Amino acid sequence: MRTSTGPEPDAPDETQDTARQRRRTTRIAAAAALTVALGVGLIACGQGGNGDPAPDVKVHNAATAQAEQAVAPLKKSKPTGLRIPAAGVDAKSMLDLRTGADDELEVPPADKADEPGWWTGGVTPGEKGAAVIVAHYDTANGPALMKNVAKVKVGDTIEVPRADGSTATFKVREIQQVDKKDFPTNKVYGTTDRPELRLLTCGGPIVDGHRSDNIILYADLVT
Repeated sequence: MRTSTGPEPDAPDETQDTARQRRRTTRIAAAAALTVALGVGLIACGQGGNGDPAPDVKVHNAATAQAEQAVAPLKKSKPTGLRIPAAGVDAKSMLDLRTGADDELEVPPADKADEPGWWTGGVTPGEKGAAVIVAHYDTANGPALMKNVAKVKVGDTIEVPRADGSTATFKVREIQQVDKKDFPTNKVYGTTDRPELRLLTCGGPIVDGHRSDNIILYADLVT
């Protein structure tokens, strides 16, 4: 599976409109393939094991209008942590998540359930585009980093410290809980002309040993 969603060179005999449409189709196909992998990977949340799972979580879908004026994007710099004051999250590190030999997106291992992971195939948080961070709600070992995700509301901040010493601060614009079978591929991975963040975790009841839903926080860079 390809994770790159960048443009391909235009064929000499293509019109610009045709080339743009072909690139868009390629990006959507790549995002769809990635989402299949992501849906498989995230079912690690809530597997039966030695630890007690966190309580079933259901959040209220909510959204506010996006600001008309976007904040200027930051330069590329790897994320080094994650802070969400409303949820009591203060992670001092960030794992790199890639696609493995089985073409599935990696997720933080169960023994590092209190560490978030950043998808290295996307932009770094603060750059123009949609940066993607994955964190567990719970695992086979019990409650994990995002165990208090239900406390996050629209307007709350998500802070991502970066390797260059800066901190990308985002404001939550939308909260969405969806069945994993209905994961909104294009909405999460689609192109955007401003710096945004997608934070993905699990939610819902445990069905056949796994959390049934994804909870997605959509956030915009504010500083």
